Amino acid sequence: MPKDRLQNLLHLHFIVFIWGFTAILGKLITIDSLPLVWSRMGLATLFISLYIYFSKFNIKVSKKTFVWLLLGGIVVALHWVTFFLAIKVSTVSVALAMMSTGAFFTALMEPFWYKRKIITYEIFFGLLVIIGLYLIFKVETQYMYGMVIALISAFLAAVFSLINGKLVQTHKPSVISFYELGIGVVFLSVVLLIKGDLNMSLVQLTSMDWIYLLILAIICTAYAFIASVKIMRVLTPYTVMLTTNLEPVYGILLAWFIFGKEEEMKPMFYVGACIILLTVIANGILKQRANIKKRVPKI
Repeated sequence: MPKDRLQNLLHLHFIVFIWGFTAILGKLITIDSLPLVWSRMGLATLFISLYIYFSKFNIKVSKKTFVWLLLGGIVVALHWVTFFLAIKVSTVSVALAMMSTGAFFTALMEPFWYKRKIITYEIFFGLLVIIGLYLIFKVETQYMYGMVIALISAFLAAVFSLINGKLVQTHKPSVISFYELGIGVVFLSVVLLIKGDLNMSLVQLTSMDWIYLLILAIICTAYAFIASVKIMRVLTPYTVMLTTNLEPVYGILLAWFIFGKEEEMKPMFYVGACIILLTVIANGILKQRANIKKRVPKI
């Protein structure tokens, strides 16, 4: 139904806007990236556990699946830690621009992951992404460390998406999320224990930090995840993919509005960011057309 589709499309834009706001919260929360992610994953695990309990989902998985969930949980924990670290040592705009390369990393790894041939236009798009990165690195050298950390985060996000791409075929997304977030909490707890930082200071936060963390965990993580899955029952993956690419745009605009001059970059930064974003969108469009051709029966 057209009306139902429009409602879901507007809902999707709202969710992508929320994801863009995640970076803003990362900047506003005063604690370091490691305890920040530990708190986020812990709270999100709690709320998704409640959702699973009331939905009466079966959470039993095979040993083989658990190994993949274990890997996914560690990868997503490292992805979020590096993402928030990049924001704290640079700016929201820089971190989000670098995160746009996640789709590029995914395109590079997909041929090996799914054992298919490398597509020619993916190599061309890869060169365009490198040009975009070069322009950004050239004009914003003071944020070099943050950019490198954000690129590592984007790579980890690509690995995470490939892992979940296989898991979601046979398991409920909420169950996958429950395990991966829970495993991430355990993994980060071990890291904090080794560092000697696993103590009461992790929960002794300011009232504003708690408010921001609850928004991050409940709205930006648990709610956005579950809602995005439901939306995919109505909207095509192609529509979801194209809309999701607006996340850095929403995030950068929000950063301008909230942080002002701190987020202003040189003009060439935006040229490079646009090259990366447009390349990602073009890659998605060509992939969708290729999928449509495969589904068309030969006469």
